[in-house]
Amino acid sequence: MAVIQATKMATKTSFQCRHAKTSDALQIAEFQAMMALETEEIRLDLLTLEKGVAAVFKDPSMGTYWVVQNSTDEVVASTLVLKEWSDWRNGEVWWIHSVYVLPQFRRQGVFRLIYESLKAHVAANPQLRGLRLYVEKQNSSGISTYRDLGMSDDRYALFEWMKDY
Repeated sequence: MAVIQATKMATKTSFQCRHAKTSDALQIAEFQAMMALETEEIRLDLLTLEKGVAAVFKDPSMGTYWVVQNSTDEVVASTLVLKEWSDWRNGEVWWIHSVYVLPQFRRQGVFRLIYESLKAHVAANPQLRGLRLYVEKQNSSGISTYRDLGMSDDRYALFEWMKDY
């Protein structure tokens, strides 16, 4: 398993991106609760979140979690990578999903580290074809970050139907 590190020179903070471990599960669930409240003003049930996160760890075919930790081993960000089979490309496309970075660590290259780590894995594996994500239309900071990383939003529009929860 590759681990990618980055250092932000201005603050001397070192970050490391790695596959999440089951011991990270509660932190990931808490991040998801914070993200839902922050981005959509939705209060999610923590017990349901904990079960949802645990389900991914029990069945890695559903997806994999990645976390970023700082130099004191504090987990400061997480994301879930979901796999989509692309018959057009005869390979997997990884969806970057459920990204959360603690507010005090934003604008320090944490998401860039996640993105570059995942991109490196995709580039190194001939069965992987690319990365995708979706973003809330009102998240101008996220949209700007994704564009700065060279991601394009000009190809598809996302539509969905979801049951109430």
